[in-house]
Amino acid sequence: MNNQQQRSKIRIKDIALLSGVSEGTVDRVLHNRGDVSAKSLEAVNKALEELDYSPNLFARSLASKKQYRFVCLIPNYKTGDYWEGIANSIDSAAREFENYNVFIDKKQFDQLDASSFAEAAESVFSQLPDGVILSPVFRTETVDFVAKLSDHNIPYSFFDSMIEDTAFLTYYGQNSFQSGYAAAKLLLENLPATSEVLVIRTQRKKGAFANQTSNRYKGFLQYIENYGLKEKLKLIDVLLTDDDEESNVGLLREIFARRHAIKAAITFNSKVYQLAMYLETLQQTGVRLLGYDLLEKNVSYLKQGVISYLIAQRPEKQVYCSVRDMCRELIFNQSVTKINYVPIDILMKENIDYYIDFKE
Repeated sequence: MNNQQQRSKIRIKDIALLSGVSEGTVDRVLHNRGDVSAKSLEAVNKALEELDYSPNLFARSLASKKQYRFVCLIPNYKTGDYWEGIANSIDSAAREFENYNVFIDKKQFDQLDASSFAEAAESVFSQLPDGVILSPVFRTETVDFVAKLSDHNIPYSFFDSMIEDTAFLTYYGQNSFQSGYAAAKLLLENLPATSEVLVIRTQRKKGAFANQTSNRYKGFLQYIENYGLKEKLKLIDVLLTDDDEESNVGLLREIFARRHAIKAAITFNSKVYQLAMYLETLQQTGVRLLGYDLLEKNVSYLKQGVISYLIAQRPEKQVYCSVRDMCRELIFNQSVTKINYVPIDILMKENIDYYIDFKE
């Protein structure tokens, strides 16, 4: 088969998959229209070159007739939760990569209960998948799980957060430590001396904290250390529960009754809307508030000015790229980059609409 015949079988979707850019970007390169970054142009041209001189990847994957089964481990969720968007992205990736004989199963666990994760993880071995993609919410249990995956020669990838000293294939997500560091700069800059700052964390069963939020917290504290803020600011650590709003409001009411210099508050997870709601209930309007992720409720409070800053991390892209790279490694025998940090997107009411409305 000559090169022209090979090219006639290659789809824009295949070029986008190989180059790691959107189909729209590939289309703009092929038809020489619209602005394309130098990095994207180089990636597309490299993919075109590879496809010109190698067998058609799509045809090869179908010809093998091998089915690949991946398992994605994620926390369970309610409508509107952070993890709902992740689950939808997994479903979207499953539909797209089904053309390559890839099938994806989701397994869910209680993100507040390490034993629930361990149980879900153990169930993976009943089917021995070709690959596993997970968010390592619980550090200790994840280390045990991935060691067993390695014993079974099952590759695995992390998204959302990572555990560095493990043999993962890829990681897509923020630098969680650096994200916490940036959050501290946003929240604490120009606060009056002697200001008090609420540091809100959610306790899990048996006293554990999520891997990602722990790393963000460490980055937050490092900023305070580096800029000598220990003597200038008073941090008030507050442990809230995930399912008792009345108790949470009561605790915060007591704190505000005793403390009269609270100027800022931060939570390191996606449920900052809960804290915003508590502050509204307590009529505490002068508190600078920062949290994470583009949940609809978070965005609503951001637009109202109750939340001052949101830090976003493109979770849907994290999952998609994790699935894509697992395919590249197992099906196409292509090299992949191990650690892939996504941008630390800083949002406020002045730029949130542009961020949400922008289409790549």
